Amino acid sequence: MAEIKLELDERLHGAFNLYEESNKIGEMVVSVKDDVLTVYHTEVAESAGGKGYAKELLNTMVAYVRENNLKVRPLCPYVHAQFKRHPDEYNDIWLKTDKDE
Repeated sequence: MAEIKLELDERLHGAFNLYEESNKIGEMVVSVKDDVLTVYHTEVAESAGGKGYAKELLNTMVAYVRENNLKVRPLCPYVHAQFKRHPDEYNDIWLKTDKDE
């Protein structure tokens, strides 16, 4: 069973880290500034691929954002693709840029 922990430093930079039996097997790198959470990168270890862990990271990040009334700037290609593919699910939290319109 995998566990996801949000681990941020004092400047609110860090990641949603994915652990399996205390081994880090994935991460979603983020930072928080004002009311915006920026997602830079999502990665899951090759050995853990195909198990839906990237989607679990996404769901955990989205829940955190909604609980804290934040918006998401999806610079990560995976997150951006999910937001574009499922706009109805994410429009309430998606901080769009000109190229997203």
